[in-house]
Amino acid sequence: MTAADLSLVKTEADALFARKRIFAVALPAIVLAYFVYIFFAFDIAGLTKRANWDNAVTLASDSWSYKTHVTRDNRSGEMSYAVEGERKGAYPEGQRPDWVSGDDIITIDLGGDTIVRLLPEQRTEIEVPGFGLIEAQAEGRTITTNLPEDAPDWINASNRRVAITTPEGRVTITGSKTEVFNYFPGWELFWFTFDSPYHGHGLFEILLGDRIDPTRPNITGALSDWWNNAMWRHKDVAWAIGETILMAFLGTMGAAIIALPLAFMAAKRFAPVMIVRAATRRLFDFVRGVDALIWTIVLARAFGPGPLTGTLAILITDTGTFGKIFSEALENVDQKQIEGVASTGAKPLQRYRFGVIPQIVPILLAQILYFLESNTRSATIIGAITGGGIGLMLTQAIQTQKDWEEVAYYIILIVAMVMAMDSFSGWLRGKLIGRKD
Repeated sequence: MTAADLSLVKTEADALFARKRIFAVALPAIVLAYFVYIFFAFDIAGLTKRANWDNAVTLASDSWSYKTHVTRDNRSGEMSYAVEGERKGAYPEGQRPDWVSGDDIITIDLGGDTIVRLLPEQRTEIEVPGFGLIEAQAEGRTITTNLPEDAPDWINASNRRVAITTPEGRVTITGSKTEVFNYFPGWELFWFTFDSPYHGHGLFEILLGDRIDPTRPNITGALSDWWNNAMWRHKDVAWAIGETILMAFLGTMGAAIIALPLAFMAAKRFAPVMIVRAATRRLFDFVRGVDALIWTIVLARAFGPGPLTGTLAILITDTGTFGKIFSEALENVDQKQIEGVASTGAKPLQRYRFGVIPQIVPILLAQILYFLESNTRSATIIGAITGGGIGLMLTQAIQTQKDWEEVAYYIILIVAMVMAMDSFSGWLRGKLIGRKD
């Protein structure tokens, strides 16, 4: 190697190392610049200031607890007691929680030495440890209190509404009613509502004890009352989950049935006419290019809300996806197997049936089962728009802004449903395709 060659190699090596040094500095700088852009574009600083962690803590606690409402109508003086404030969770006439006492003066023990007294003439007293006695008087639509102007953050007071939040519970006073909320862990009335004779009885008492309802055996009656629970709606939930799975199943399988013959028209090896092939591929691009949620909204205007609309939205979107996947699989089939079938005198349809389909079946089944599992999740969201399935019940529970324990219940069921579909599709995939050890 001459001196000129060595000089050229050295120059190229120096240039290579210089590019690597520039790349080593430029790449982190680009990433840093991108994060700076995100910080300002999404207003991270403002978002942090606006974040209300107290609301997040309340939301999390509401998912695993329930609250009992003690309500006094400030106009009539009538008292009512209900779990979550629902009529379906109202205490029977003449019954009330054991932490409520008194007749003329209703005393509510929220725990932790926090006491609420509902006095005659729409007066209310709240004893809060470390703060003192809070007095409030409802006169028409106006609320007068003894609160100072510089009240702490856990008190929100005006002349129309007073809200007091303590670790033990909450008190809300308006001109129309005084409401006390007492929180407890658990999901109250999940098994039986107050109108069921089995409410308050344990599992062993129901299974092994004497007959509780003279007209029904314990197990039969308990299962019936649980299944028809008006507050937690177990029967409706089971039906909604079935609708969600049915939407995913029909949409996925319908898309696969439609996409398979169209895939032959999009594969170059089976559709030599370019116009047919291009038109089919553009059709696949169109139907899968529009998201399933958009199809849901469009179809809802045409067919109205319901599970059928969600099924069609999944079917249309997956037809385009399956068509692309199946056509690519058809492009890669082994020609020798087709020729072997043709050598037996098989007709074109028989060549496809015995020479092509067996080669792509593993790919077809793997993709169909994967999309079936994935569409189970998608059907939940689509159901919230179309008015069907567990997604609708989840949306309704969220919109109430109070039944967060029901939201948690539905989310747990959705996760369990997805896990079950995952296990089922994995088992079915192993049975149909086989597993490699």
